[in-house]
Formats: sequence, C-alpha cells, structure tokens
Amino acid sequence: MSQQGGGAQEAMQKFGRFLSGMVMPNIGAFIAWGFLTALFIPTGWMPNEYLAQVGGPMSKWLIPLLIGYSGGAAIYGHRGGVMAAIATSGIIAGSDIPMFLGAMIMGPLGGYIIKKFDDAIRDSIPGGFEMLVNNFSLGILGGILAMIAYAVVGPVVGGANDILRSGVEGIVAMGLLPLASIIIEPAKVLFLNNALNHGVLSPLGIQQAQEYGKSMFFLLEANPGPGFGILLAYWLFGKGMAKSSSPGAMIIHVLGGIHEIYFPYILMKPTLIVAAIAGGMSGVFTLGLLGGGLIAPSSPGSIFAIIAMTPNGSALFANLSAFAVATAVSCAVASVFIKMSKDVDEDSLESARESMADMKNRGKDLPAEKKVAGKDLKVIVYACDAGMGSSALGAAALRKKLKKDGYTDISVTNCAIGAIPSEAQLVISHEKLAERALADSPQAEHIWVRDFTQNNVYEIVTTRLKEAAVEAGTPASDAEAEATDTVSAGVLLKENVRVGLPTVSREDAITAAGRMLVASGYVDEGYVQGMLNREQDLSTYIGKGIAIPHGENAVKDTIKKTGIVVCQYPEGVQFGDETAHLVIGIAGVGNDHLAILANIATMVGDYTDEQLEELFKTKSADELYEVFTKAD
Repeated sequence: MSQQGGGAQEAMQKFGRFLSGMVMPNIGAFIAWGFLTALFIPTGWMPNEYLAQVGGPMSKWLIPLLIGYSGGAAIYGHRGGVMAAIATSGIIAGSDIPMFLGAMIMGPLGGYIIKKFDDAIRDSIPGGFEMLVNNFSLGILGGILAMIAYAVVGPVVGGANDILRSGVEGIVAMGLLPLASIIIEPAKVLFLNNALNHGVLSPLGIQQAQEYGKSMFFLLEANPGPGFGILLAYWLFGKGMAKSSSPGAMIIHVLGGIHEIYFPYILMKPTLIVAAIAGGMSGVFTLGLLGGGLIAPSSPGSIFAIIAMTPNGSALFANLSAFAVATAVSCAVASVFIKMSKDVDEDSLESARESMADMKNRGKDLPAEKKVAGKDLKVIVYACDAGMGSSALGAAALRKKLKKDGYTDISVTNCAIGAIPSEAQLVISHEKLAERALADSPQAEHIWVRDFTQNNVYEIVTTRLKEAAVEAGTPASDAEAEATDTVSAGVLLKENVRVGLPTVSREDAITAAGRMLVASGYVDEGYVQGMLNREQDLSTYIGKGIAIPHGENAVKDTIKKTGIVVCQYPEGVQFGDETAHLVIGIAGVGNDHLAILANIATMVGDYTDEQLEELFKTKSADELYEVFTKAD
C-alpha cells in the first residue's frame, strides 16, 4: 500500500514539474502582461485606454504560444516546440478566452507527435533529403494538428472550462472556497504546489482577471501568511536550531518569496500542517470578505510581488489584510503545538531538511546519475559547442579504442550541443557545457570531462561492458578500417602544412590558421573571428603540445567545405598555461575530417614524448602530412 502511495506521489511530482516547466520559464511574460494591465485598465493605477490595448494580444496569443512551445520543447527540443506552437495557434484561433489550459494540452501533444513521426521515418530518408523532409513534415503535420485543435480540441476545452468555471463560481458563491486550503497547504509541503498553482489556479485566475480586473485564485497558494505564521511561532516558542534559524527563514520566505524555506519546519512536526491549513483558510476567507485579488500571478510569492500585482483600489488593503490574518491564525495554532511538543531536539531541523530533500527529489529525473548498463549501451555521443573539433576528436579516440577491442556494434558519434540525437544513451561533454548538454538530452546518462582526450571515459565504458559480460566481436578487418578511416581528398593539402614558424601569440596563431582556411576556400572571412571567440569561451588546447582551434557554432554557416591546416611552432605558442607546438585549424562539414582527427587522437593518446618531440621539430612538411593523412 505504501509503495502504491509512493508511486502515486512520484507521478504527481513529475506531473507538477512538467506543468511548472511549461509555465515557469514564461513567468516574465505573465508579469509583463500583469504589469501593463494593472497600470492601464480602467480600474488600474494609471488608466489609459490606448496603452491598455497592448495587454490584450499577450493574454490571447503570446502567453499561450509560449506555454505551448515550452511544452513541446520539453518533449522534443526546438522542433517539438515549433510543432507545439503551430498546434497551439489552432486552439487559440478557435476560442474567445485565453487558452492556457488548451496550450498545456496541445504543446506536449504536438511535441510527442513530431517526435514519434521522426523516429518512424529516420532510417528511411534518402541522403541529402533530410532538410526537405523535416521542413515539409513539420509544416504538414503542424497544419493538420492546428485544424484538429481548432475544430475539435478547442471546443472541448472551452466546454470543460465553462463547466469548471461554473463549479468554481458556485463554490465561491456558497462561501466554500476557503476549504481549498485543505488541499493546497499539504500539497505545497509535498512539492505539488506547481501542479496546483500553475496547472489550475493561474489559468483560472487569468480568465477571471480578464473579466473582473482581478482574481483571488492568484493568492490561494501564493499568500506567504501561513508559512510566516509557523516560522514566527518557532521564533517565539521553539527551541535550539529551529528557534535561532527561523528569523532568517522569515526574511527569505516573506521578502524573497521562497516558500520552500518553511517546509522543513512543518516536516519537523507534521501536526503543524493543521496550522498551515487554518492560516490558509482564514486568509482566503478574508480575501473573499474584503474583495481582494491580484491582476496576474505573483511569482515568486513574496509580499513585494503581491503588492506589485495588486490592482488599484481597495484590493491592496484586502490583500495585506489576508496576509496579516493568515499569519496571525497560523502563528496562534502553531504556537499551541510547538509549546506542547516534547520531542523537538537540536537535530530535528537538520533531519527534516534531509527528509525534505529526499521528498523533493523522489521520482525526479536526474540524468547525471543515470547508469546505462553495458549490455544496453549502443549509442555514445560526444557533444561540444560546434560539434566539429573537440567532440569529434574525443569520439574518434574512443571509437578507435573500442574498434581495436572488437566492440564494433557500439556507435560513437559527435555533434553540436543543441543537436544531440534522442537515441543517445551516453553523452560526453565538457564540464563547462554541462547545463546545456543536460537540457538538450535529459534522457541520457552524462559524463563531463575537462579534456576530451585525456580522460577515463574509455575505462568507464569498457568496465561496464565487461561487468555486463558483453562479448567483443571480431575486430574490424583491414579492409573495413580502410573504408571507414581513409582521409578524404582535399581535406588537408600539402601546401597547408607549415613548419618552422616563429613563436607568436595565441591570437595571432589562431588568426594565421584561420586565414589559411580562408585562402584555401574552406571558409569565409567571418570564420576567423568565430575561431577567436571560441577560444575565449573554451580553450582548444587538447594536451601534449597540440591545439585544434575551430569556429564556434554561430559561424558554422561560413564553412564552405571541410578543411584542415597544420602549423608547426618549434618554440611553441602559449595557450594559457600550456604550450602548443602544433596548431591545427579545423573547419568541418559532415564527417570528412574525422579520419584526420582520429590520427590526432592517436598522437595524443599513443605517441611517446620522444615521438611528439620529433614532430614538433621536424623540418619536413611532407613528414607531418603523412602522419596526419595515413590510413589507420
């Protein structure tokens, strides 16, 4: 029974996080709309009929489209977001009310449909037709889904909204709305507040605010009074750490709007949930009695945000009164329980915080902690900003090692962050790019490195394969190796191997390599600045005296064709604290340059210091050319 309850709680927490993921990134748009409305509507602080018209399109079109896009993007990245926005536009066009709930339906649905379509046809698209198929499939499916949303989903959601609205208005008319706190306050402590607040209360509140100029729904969950009262009671009657820490928590809670700060104080003594419910109910009752409400969501739920979102007139007094009454009632009830308590010791608060952390993380996807079993590991992806240099080098190194060991059925590829394929199981990226990599591929396990070539990724992968008793196949034959690792003609020209160059600054060395790429027709002039920008963000020094400067992702459209240039500096060029003797400029399109990168990976991983020193000092450009272009 407890396992079933835990599973239901986990499912609700995931649902709440997903709803929050659609709304929270767009809170700024809500605030902009609320700010304009609070100022310029007839009952606002500065009534202005002309400027009041600015807010209309925001609630009708902008905010639903942002919500829909965010929902689709959460399912399938930018492509899913675009599909979701197209579908959401259909449901907006078919309704006279702001379609926030409709956007929460069509957004994820649009992302899911285009993802499934892409998965179904990915292996059937002829080479060179990918862009054509991707664009037309998105347009055609999006148009169909928009029509379905307009003709079918919109009316259904509108009807459901009318029923829900009538029910809520009936509850308000009967004076029963304060009873909602019986659900809302415990849900907050269980971290389901986002599901209730952003999934139900805010959409209802926005619709009500459109009609009446304000809504109580925005304050049902956001009122900081219940939590403030509990913290105040701990300060007055608590013991030890709970008493001494409560003043700081009060400041964070009321002024910063971080309600989570008081949850551990309830978990430390669960009976205090009664105080939170009593405070919430009294606050809602006061709002209804005095006619309080906000013009838009208060996020975060601080007293400052509440004041900012309060319309002109008596609502300010009502809202502040609701806060004061909720605080007083919650404090009074909590004080009774705290004074009666005999089992709160110095360690209770810390234990409660640990319990809260466990509860908050339960059921949460933590991509960095996922472990792909060796027997299931089939797709490994290296990702960097541009997807042509560092990641390609790391992928080449790992691919060579796995192939040598006979693991020929494991795909090791590279790409730019933002284009990580959905089937990726293990993603390796630089630690500075960790957040972007996680956002792009939450389904995968992630390994972060400081160096794409000098790391323990190979050991991690092979250990898993051996633990899972995955048998290596027959090592690739020489013919297979030649077919996959032969250097494409024209990628590295002999005249683009320069030896014996005098020492210069890092910027000058990178610029010189970039200009060689331009002169050979590989890139446009703008690529050179992209190489310099890339170096500022993340060093392209890869170890053992070798650097591979290349352009950032923003200048990939300046690449005409794949090309590599090699510049040897016998006395070295300073790349930060390191010295590079080989500066290898790269401009990559497709996979033409991967064979050369594989050779570079071999140099970094397998060459002795003496062998590298010979390459750093050689006066023969032909010798360097042969090293870089030899077949594996």
